[in-house]
Amino acid sequence: MPGSLRDVLPTAAALLDVADAIDRLEVTDWVGADRIDRVLVVLVDGLGWHLLPQLAGGAPLLASVLGGATGRLTKLDCTFPSTTPTSLVTLGTGALPGEHGILGFTLRVPGTDRVLNHVRWRDDPSPAVWQPVPTWFERLKSAGVSARAVLPAPFIGSGLTEAAYRGAEFHPASPTDDYARLLADELRAAPGLVYGYTAELDTAAHVFGIGSDQWHAAAVNVDALLSGLLGALPANAAVLVTADHGGINVPPESRVDLDSDPRLAEGIRVVAGEPRVRYLHTEPGAARDVQAVWGELLDGSATVYSREQAAATGMFGPLPAQHAERLGDVVVICSGDVAVLASAHEPPETARLVGFHGGGTAAEMEIPLIVFRP
Repeated sequence: MPGSLRDVLPTAAALLDVADAIDRLEVTDWVGADRIDRVLVVLVDGLGWHLLPQLAGGAPLLASVLGGATGRLTKLDCTFPSTTPTSLVTLGTGALPGEHGILGFTLRVPGTDRVLNHVRWRDDPSPAVWQPVPTWFERLKSAGVSARAVLPAPFIGSGLTEAAYRGAEFHPASPTDDYARLLADELRAAPGLVYGYTAELDTAAHVFGIGSDQWHAAAVNVDALLSGLLGALPANAAVLVTADHGGINVPPESRVDLDSDPRLAEGIRVVAGEPRVRYLHTEPGAARDVQAVWGELLDGSATVYSREQAAATGMFGPLPAQHAERLGDVVVICSGDVAVLASAHEPPETARLVGFHGGGTAAEMEIPLIVFRP
């Protein structure tokens, strides 16, 4: 079985000789006997395993990796749902989503009708309460190992950043900075772990579509970033490059808008999740009817669960009661190239997106791990 995104930071910690850190990805043997005292982890948002052949045409470093001439390429799984907030916290904690509680892009705050958007989240609810699992950045700090994150300045201080990376020493980056140089300088400055993140590829996939000219241009920029990093690595460093999810394009004819179909809207009080995984919180007593109607109308396009059925599949991992409440009374997981929009509940730009992710297909959940040495 492939490794998981949740194994990446424990592997980085094992390379840095942190006690109790386990290298389940078998990177240590590939890196060799030379001592590693600094590790750079770069997460490329949206760099799915299945997208690598499409990306390689204009990205010479990725093409070389795919051809086996550079680095070490292996396949990992991200956790479910395959969405950025869930994956970033899985990376940071090494825990399954049911354990850390970030179970989707948006979630209803239990006991309220409020929907928390994890990307826009600041300090309510408290990140330490909403996501209680210690991060690997905290564990490294406790072990006396430096752990730094070089992130876009607006990310620093956000709820999601605290949930995923708390314990890290944060360094802001602006759009005009040479990001490769910032990461390389930080890596050279002191031993330990350095973490970096880039969203350009994912943004292009959402707005213009996978395979678009803009997406290929973003891939060229990602390739240049990674090439610049490799050219500046100190001899005692290793680089782990991974992703949070893959993605698919969803054509207009495959989109269902629950707010345009009274049958789908009936009995629903709060809508959360995202277009590929919907969490439907129902009016009292309506859950069974909602599940039946959605199951009939989306037969062949989605699997429709009750909360209890979804939890029992194990897809979220262990799910304590306080986190299970965050799931909908009805959980809708799309298959194929289908998406469920909610035009009255979400910003209008959601309906204009071309690329999507969040579901459990291989194209969304399989991601690469690329390991480089100087």
